[in-house]
Amino acid sequence: MGERLRVGAVQLHSPLSPAECAVQCGEWIAAARKAALDLLVLPESASSRTDDPAETPVAEPLDGPFVQSLIAALDGSGLTVIAGITESAGDRPFNTVVVVDATGIRAVYRKLHLYDAAGMRESDAIRPGEHAPPVIDVGGFGVGVMTCYDIRFPETARALALQGADVLAVPTSWVRGPLKEAHWSTFCAARALESTCFVIGAGQTGGTRIGCSMIVAPDGTTMASAGVEQTLLVTEFDRARVDAARTAFPLLAQRRFDLDLVPRPPELVTGVLRHDG
Repeated sequence: MGERLRVGAVQLHSPLSPAECAVQCGEWIAAARKAALDLLVLPESASSRTDDPAETPVAEPLDGPFVQSLIAALDGSGLTVIAGITESAGDRPFNTVVVVDATGIRAVYRKLHLYDAAGMRESDAIRPGEHAPPVIDVGGFGVGVMTCYDIRFPETARALALQGADVLAVPTSWVRGPLKEAHWSTFCAARALESTCFVIGAGQTGGTRIGCSMIVAPDGTTMASAGVEQTLLVTEFDRARVDAARTAFPLLAQRRFDLDLVPRPPELVTGVLRHDG
Protein backbone atom coordinates (compact mmCIF):
# COMPACT_ATOMS: atom_id res chain seq x y z
CA MET A 1 0.00 0.00 0.00
CA GLY A 2 1.49 3.33 -1.08
CA GLU A 3 2.18 6.04 1.47
CA ARG A 4 2.38 9.04 -0.86
CA LEU A 5 0.81 10.00 -4.18
CA ARG A 6 1.76 12.99 -6.33
CA VAL A 7 -1.36 14.32 -8.06
CA GLY A 8 -2.45 17.08 -10.38
CA ALA A 9 -5.66 18.69 -11.60
CA VAL A 10 -5.77 20.51 -14.92
CA GLN A 11 -8.08 23.48 -15.41
CA LEU A 12 -8.52 24.36 -19.06
CA HIS A 13 -10.83 25.72 -21.74
CA SER A 14 -11.29 22.95 -24.29
CA PRO A 15 -12.04 23.77 -27.95
CA LEU A 16 -14.64 21.95 -30.05
CA SER A 17 -12.13 20.02 -32.16
CA PRO A 18 -10.99 16.71 -30.61
CA ALA A 19 -7.71 17.01 -32.55
CA GLU A 20 -7.02 20.40 -30.95
CA CYS A 21 -8.06 19.00 -27.57
CA ALA A 22 -5.60 16.15 -28.00
CA VAL A 23 -2.74 18.59 -28.57
CA GLN A 24 -3.84 20.68 -25.58
CA CYS A 25 -4.11 17.69 -23.25
CA GLY A 26 -0.83 16.27 -24.52
CA GLU A 27 0.92 19.45 -23.38
CA TRP A 28 -0.57 19.14 -19.88
CA ILE A 29 0.42 15.47 -19.73
CA ALA A 30 3.98 16.47 -20.63
CA ALA A 31 3.93 19.00 -17.78
CA ALA A 32 2.60 16.32 -15.41
CA ARG A 33 5.36 13.93 -16.42
CA LYS A 34 7.97 16.62 -15.84
CA ALA A 35 6.51 17.16 -12.37
CA ALA A 36 6.78 13.40 -11.69
CA LEU A 37 3.07 13.02 -10.98
CA ASP A 38 1.43 9.66 -10.36
CA LEU A 39 -2.12 10.80 -11.19
CA LEU A 40 -3.45 13.59 -13.41
CA VAL A 41 -7.14 14.54 -13.60
CA LEU A 42 -8.39 16.41 -16.68
CA PRO A 43 -11.83 18.05 -16.79
CA GLU A 44 -15.15 16.81 -18.11
CA SER A 45 -15.50 17.46 -21.87
CA ALA A 46 -11.72 17.40 -22.29
CA SER A 47 -12.15 15.84 -25.76
CA SER A 48 -14.59 18.45 -27.14
CA ARG A 49 -16.50 21.38 -25.66
CA THR A 50 -18.88 24.07 -26.84
CA ASP A 51 -20.78 26.89 -25.14
CA ASP A 52 -23.00 27.40 -28.20
CA PRO A 53 -26.48 25.84 -27.72
CA ALA A 54 -26.64 25.29 -31.48
CA GLU A 55 -23.56 23.04 -31.37
CA THR A 56 -22.91 19.72 -29.72
CA PRO A 57 -19.53 18.35 -28.62
CA VAL A 58 -17.87 16.01 -31.10
CA ALA A 59 -18.25 12.38 -30.03
CA GLU A 60 -15.68 9.66 -30.61
CA PRO A 61 -15.53 5.96 -29.66
CA LEU A 62 -13.34 4.80 -26.81
CA ASP A 63 -10.80 3.54 -29.34
CA GLY A 64 -10.92 6.83 -31.24
CA PRO A 65 -8.08 9.28 -31.88
CA PHE A 66 -8.50 11.37 -28.72
CA VAL A 67 -8.23 8.54 -26.19
CA GLN A 68 -5.46 6.93 -28.21
CA SER A 69 -3.55 10.22 -28.13
CA LEU A 70 -3.73 10.25 -24.32
CA ILE A 71 -2.35 6.72 -24.16
CA ALA A 72 0.43 7.58 -26.61
CA ALA A 73 1.39 10.63 -24.55
CA LEU A 74 1.89 8.33 -21.54
CA ASP A 75 4.30 5.96 -23.27
CA GLY A 76 7.19 5.07 -21.02
CA SER A 77 5.68 6.69 -17.93
CA GLY A 78 3.95 5.45 -14.79
CA LEU A 79 1.40 8.27 -14.93
CA THR A 80 -2.34 7.54 -14.80
CA VAL A 81 -4.71 10.04 -16.46
CA ILE A 82 -8.42 10.50 -15.82
CA ALA A 83 -10.34 12.52 -18.41
CA GLY A 84 -13.90 13.34 -19.40
CA ILE A 85 -14.85 12.63 -23.02
CA THR A 86 -17.94 12.54 -25.21
CA GLU A 87 -18.27 8.89 -26.24
CA SER A 88 -20.23 8.03 -29.39
CA ALA A 89 -23.17 5.67 -28.79
CA GLY A 90 -25.93 5.52 -31.38
CA ASP A 91 -28.38 8.41 -31.42
CA ARG A 92 -27.05 9.97 -28.19
CA PRO A 93 -23.49 9.86 -26.88
CA PHE A 94 -22.39 9.09 -23.33
CA ASN A 95 -20.74 11.61 -21.06
CA THR A 96 -17.85 9.33 -20.18
CA VAL A 97 -14.80 9.35 -17.93
CA VAL A 98 -11.85 7.23 -19.04
CA VAL A 99 -8.92 6.13 -16.92
CA VAL A 100 -5.80 5.45 -18.98
CA ASP A 101 -2.12 4.72 -18.53
CA ALA A 102 0.66 3.65 -20.86
CA THR A 103 -0.87 0.17 -21.18
CA GLY A 104 -4.23 1.42 -22.43
CA ILE A 105 -7.70 1.97 -20.95
CA ARG A 106 -7.93 0.85 -17.32
CA ALA A 107 -11.53 1.84 -16.52
CA VAL A 108 -14.58 3.52 -18.01
CA TYR A 109 -17.43 5.32 -16.24
CA ARG A 110 -20.49 6.67 -18.05
CA LYS A 111 -22.17 9.50 -16.19
CA LEU A 112 -25.22 8.37 -14.20
CA HIS A 113 -26.59 11.70 -12.98
CA LEU A 114 -27.37 13.90 -15.96
CA TYR A 115 -27.71 17.65 -15.44
CA ASP A 116 -31.46 18.10 -15.81
CA ALA A 117 -31.57 21.09 -13.49
CA ALA A 118 -31.47 24.90 -13.35
CA GLY A 119 -33.23 25.17 -16.71
CA MET A 120 -30.89 22.77 -18.52
CA ARG A 121 -31.56 19.23 -19.79
CA GLU A 122 -28.39 17.24 -20.41
CA SER A 123 -30.52 14.14 -21.02
CA ASP A 124 -31.87 15.65 -24.26
CA ALA A 125 -28.43 15.19 -25.80
CA ILE A 126 -26.69 12.61 -23.58
CA ARG A 127 -27.49 8.97 -22.86
CA PRO A 128 -27.40 8.06 -19.14
CA GLY A 129 -24.93 5.46 -17.91
CA GLU A 130 -26.12 2.22 -16.34
CA HIS A 131 -23.27 1.05 -14.12
CA ALA A 132 -21.85 2.17 -10.78
CA PRO A 133 -18.58 4.13 -10.95
CA PRO A 134 -15.33 2.22 -10.49
CA VAL A 135 -12.49 2.37 -7.99
CA ILE A 136 -9.03 1.80 -9.46
CA ASP A 137 -5.63 1.45 -7.82
CA VAL A 138 -3.05 4.16 -8.44
CA GLY A 139 0.18 3.80 -6.50
CA GLY A 140 -1.54 1.88 -3.72
CA PHE A 141 -4.34 4.46 -3.29
CA GLY A 142 -7.93 3.61 -4.22
CA VAL A 143 -9.20 6.24 -6.68
CA GLY A 144 -12.96 6.52 -7.19
CA VAL A 145 -14.33 8.13 -10.32
CA MET A 146 -17.32 10.45 -10.57
CA THR A 147 -18.10 13.52 -12.67
CA CYS A 148 -19.67 16.97 -12.30
CA TYR A 149 -23.38 16.70 -11.29
CA ASP A 150 -22.60 13.40 -9.51
CA ILE A 151 -21.04 15.43 -6.71
CA ARG A 152 -24.50 16.68 -5.69
CA PHE A 153 -25.46 13.09 -4.83
CA PRO A 154 -23.62 12.17 -1.61
CA GLU A 155 -24.37 8.47 -1.91
CA THR A 156 -22.07 8.35 -4.95
CA ALA A 157 -19.05 9.41 -2.91
CA ARG A 158 -20.04 7.21 0.04
CA ALA A 159 -20.41 4.17 -2.24
CA LEU A 160 -16.96 4.76 -3.70
CA ALA A 161 -15.43 5.10 -0.23
CA LEU A 162 -17.08 1.83 0.81
CA GLN A 163 -15.51 0.18 -2.25
CA GLY A 164 -12.06 1.27 -1.11
CA ALA A 165 -11.63 4.80 -2.45
CA ASP A 166 -9.12 7.02 -0.65
CA VAL A 167 -9.36 9.62 -3.44
CA LEU A 168 -12.36 10.93 -5.39
CA ALA A 169 -11.51 12.18 -8.89
CA VAL A 170 -14.18 14.59 -10.16
CA PRO A 171 -13.76 15.92 -13.72
CA THR A 172 -16.27 18.73 -14.17
CA SER A 173 -17.58 21.42 -16.48
CA TRP A 174 -19.48 23.46 -13.87
CA VAL A 175 -21.87 25.95 -15.47
CA ARG A 176 -22.03 29.52 -14.20
CA GLY A 177 -25.14 30.64 -12.32
CA PRO A 178 -26.33 32.15 -9.03
CA LEU A 179 -24.23 30.79 -6.13
CA LYS A 180 -22.71 28.11 -8.36
CA GLU A 181 -19.12 28.80 -7.22
CA ALA A 182 -20.28 28.45 -3.61
CA HIS A 183 -22.13 25.23 -4.44
CA TRP A 184 -19.02 23.74 -6.03
CA SER A 185 -16.60 24.54 -3.20
CA THR A 186 -19.13 23.40 -0.59
CA PHE A 187 -19.71 20.05 -2.32
CA CYS A 188 -15.99 19.38 -2.71
CA ALA A 189 -15.43 19.96 1.01
CA ALA A 190 -18.55 18.03 2.03
CA ARG A 191 -17.74 14.98 -0.08
CA ALA A 192 -14.20 14.96 1.34
CA LEU A 193 -15.41 15.20 4.93
CA GLU A 194 -18.23 12.68 4.79
CA SER A 195 -16.26 10.07 2.82
CA THR A 196 -12.92 10.84 4.55
CA CYS A 197 -11.30 10.95 1.11
CA PHE A 198 -9.13 13.35 -0.83
CA VAL A 199 -11.13 15.11 -3.58
CA ILE A 200 -9.61 16.25 -6.88
CA GLY A 201 -12.00 18.58 -8.71
CA ALA A 202 -10.67 19.42 -12.20
CA GLY A 203 -12.83 21.88 -14.11
CA GLN A 204 -13.41 23.65 -17.37
CA THR A 205 -13.00 27.43 -17.32
CA GLY A 206 -13.88 30.38 -19.53
CA GLY A 207 -17.13 31.16 -21.30
CA THR A 208 -20.04 29.73 -19.32
CA ARG A 209 -17.84 27.65 -16.98
CA ILE A 210 -16.65 28.74 -13.55
CA GLY A 211 -13.17 27.26 -13.29
CA CYS A 212 -12.50 27.09 -9.52
CA SER A 213 -10.72 23.73 -9.67
CA MET A 214 -9.63 22.52 -6.26
CA ILE A 215 -8.02 19.70 -4.34
CA VAL A 216 -9.39 19.01 -0.86
CA ALA A 217 -8.03 16.88 2.00
CA PRO A 218 -10.09 14.35 4.02
CA ASP A 219 -10.33 16.87 6.85
CA GLY A 220 -12.05 19.36 4.50
CA THR A 221 -9.13 21.76 4.09
CA THR A 222 -8.23 23.05 0.63
CA MET A 223 -4.78 21.89 -0.47
CA ALA A 224 -4.73 23.70 -3.84
CA SER A 225 -7.19 25.86 -5.78
CA ALA A 226 -7.53 27.92 -8.94
CA GLY A 227 -9.50 30.95 -10.06
CA VAL A 228 -10.38 31.24 -13.74
CA GLU A 229 -6.92 30.76 -15.25
CA GLN A 230 -5.86 27.72 -17.22
CA THR A 231 -3.45 25.95 -14.92
CA LEU A 232 -2.11 22.77 -13.38
CA LEU A 233 -2.64 22.30 -9.65
CA VAL A 234 -0.06 20.01 -8.05
CA THR A 235 0.08 18.55 -4.57
CA GLU A 236 0.97 15.35 -2.73
CA PHE A 237 -1.31 13.03 -0.80
CA ASP A 238 -0.10 11.35 2.37
CA ARG A 239 -1.88 8.17 3.46
CA ALA A 240 -1.41 9.23 7.08
CA ARG A 241 -3.86 12.05 6.42
CA VAL A 242 -6.58 9.60 5.37
CA ASP A 243 -5.82 7.38 8.34
CA ALA A 244 -5.97 10.31 10.76
CA ALA A 245 -9.34 11.46 9.40
CA ARG A 246 -10.80 7.95 9.61
CA THR A 247 -9.48 7.47 13.13
CA ALA A 248 -10.94 10.76 14.35
CA PHE A 249 -14.23 10.28 12.49
CA PRO A 250 -14.83 6.58 11.68
CA LEU A 251 -17.88 7.41 9.59
CA LEU A 252 -17.61 4.48 7.20
CA ALA A 253 -17.58 2.01 10.09
CA GLN A 254 -20.27 3.80 12.13
CA ARG A 255 -22.88 4.17 9.37
CA ARG A 256 -26.28 2.53 10.05
CA PHE A 257 -27.44 2.25 6.43
CA ASP A 258 -26.12 0.06 3.64
CA LEU A 259 -25.93 1.06 0.00
CA ASP A 260 -26.83 -1.51 -2.64
CA LEU A 261 -24.59 0.19 -5.26
CA VAL A 262 -27.13 -0.66 -7.98
CA PRO A 263 -28.21 2.37 -10.07
CA ARG A 264 -31.93 2.94 -10.50
CA PRO A 265 -33.14 2.41 -14.09
CA PRO A 266 -33.27 5.69 -16.06
CA GLU A 267 -37.03 5.33 -16.62
CA LEU A 268 -37.59 5.60 -12.86
CA VAL A 269 -35.69 8.87 -12.61
CA THR A 270 -37.97 11.92 -12.73
CA GLY A 271 -37.52 15.61 -12.14
CA VAL A 272 -39.60 15.85 -8.96
CA LEU A 273 -39.86 13.45 -6.03
CA ARG A 274 -43.23 13.65 -4.23
CA HIS A 275 -44.30 11.98 -1.03
CA ASP A 276 -48.06 11.56 -0.99
CA GLY A 277 -50.28 10.64 1.94
